Amino acid sequence: MFHFPYRTLAALAVAAGMLPSLDAAAASPLPAPAQDVPAASVKGPQTAVFAGGCFWGVEAVYRHVKGVTKAVSGYAGGNAKTADYEMVSTGMTGHAESVEVTYDPAQVSYGELLRVFFSVAHDPTQLNRQGPDYGSQYRSAIFFTNDDQKRVAQAYIQQLGQAKVYADPIVTQVGPLTAFYPAEAYHQNYLALHRTQPYIVAHDLPKLAQLKQQFPERYVAMQ
Repeated sequence: MFHFPYRTLAALAVAAGMLPSLDAAAASPLPAPAQDVPAASVKGPQTAVFAGGCFWGVEAVYRHVKGVTKAVSGYAGGNAKTADYEMVSTGMTGHAESVEVTYDPAQVSYGELLRVFFSVAHDPTQLNRQGPDYGSQYRSAIFFTNDDQKRVAQAYIQQLGQAKVYADPIVTQVGPLTAFYPAEAYHQNYLALHRTQPYIVAHDLPKLAQLKQQFPERYVAMQ
């Protein structure tokens, strides 16, 4: 049996009405990025890595985005020796729970993936936490794989900050991807396999609902 003590207790508290869900519904999608990576400048499938709290919900969101061919939960920011759930959960390894997104740039751009990330996948104003989950392993981060991704990510954060779309400052880190380590098998496609789990119901299913509402043209039933 696998144990997720903090997530489970927090989710049960939400379900019991003792703790409010921190996933507030957004009214509308954020503005599109003013800068993007042109599809003509890249060839073949591309990858992007995002960290936005518990990887279950972030992975599920991208599995439902048209143009995404694969989304894998894992760890980024640390080394191979500590890329283990129990170790990462201590918050001492440097890793962040992350999701590696493989996508077709002819169908969805890197900028649009960023737009989904900031609109519905997580709250980029929460420092070293996300909802009920606390620790640097739940930080908001973008791990770029090339200079174009770095440029577009930094420009979009600046654009959103200048537009004051959030009441609080964006704390999302932007740094190079040194390595991505897939998480244990039981974490993969977790939402689809545990749709009635209290944490999923309270914190992750609302993200899918917002994706479908805000980006109906990009939402697909299953990836």
